[in-house]
Amino acid sequence: MAQAARVLIVEDDPDVRNSMAEYLASHDFEVDTADGGEAMRAALAKSVPQLVLLDLKLPGEDGLSLARTLRAHYNVAIIMVTAADAVVDRVVGLEVGADDYLAKPFDLRELLARVKSVLRRVQPSGAATPATAAGNTVKVGSCSLDLSAHRLIDAAGAEIPLTSMEFDLLRVFTQHPNQVLSRDQLLGMTRNREWEPFDRSIDIRIARLRRKLEADPERPQLIKTVRGAGYCYVPAR
Repeated sequence: MAQAARVLIVEDDPDVRNSMAEYLASHDFEVDTADGGEAMRAALAKSVPQLVLLDLKLPGEDGLSLARTLRAHYNVAIIMVTAADAVVDRVVGLEVGADDYLAKPFDLRELLARVKSVLRRVQPSGAATPATAAGNTVKVGSCSLDLSAHRLIDAAGAEIPLTSMEFDLLRVFTQHPNQVLSRDQLLGMTRNREWEPFDRSIDIRIARLRRKLEADPERPQLIKTVRGAGYCYVPAR
């Protein structure tokens, strides 16, 4: 039997926090909770989850600051929980590395669906043996993308942190080199059609990937923009 995924809920409202925790626990998740940044760090010191549900509006250190900390130090998926009309906050959340967002007020069934969707993208389908992992590694510029372990390794051997959406985009690009892919195609191929058009999530993620991969992100050579059509991945020769 597969081990239950662990989720950390960081939410200062005890009623919302408890209802989220009880619902996810009833669907076989291991759940930890925290009411802010200090409690989040204490929970992480005990056990690192696969996914963090992170409220944006927290007292003291806010959710965006905590998301930056998570992305810099932990290999976890992040779902930002935001106000329904906080479009700017959602965009900033994506820019700092969130994998998805959930707008308040939300139905607990939507919470469950988004958690499952993000975890499907984050978790490899199975553990790779060393030989399998080597066979599933592709070059991306000066880096190597391990398709089995969902890891991007730079030329010096250091891991470059990726969100699940960034990994999915790189996987799709390496599978379709020298092809122009529209934003809608990329959303479909990465199973992210739930993103709403206004938030330009593809553009934000590609800008982040360029900063990680390109020698000069302002003049990209690997992931090129095709005006009016989409993006094209051009493998280094």
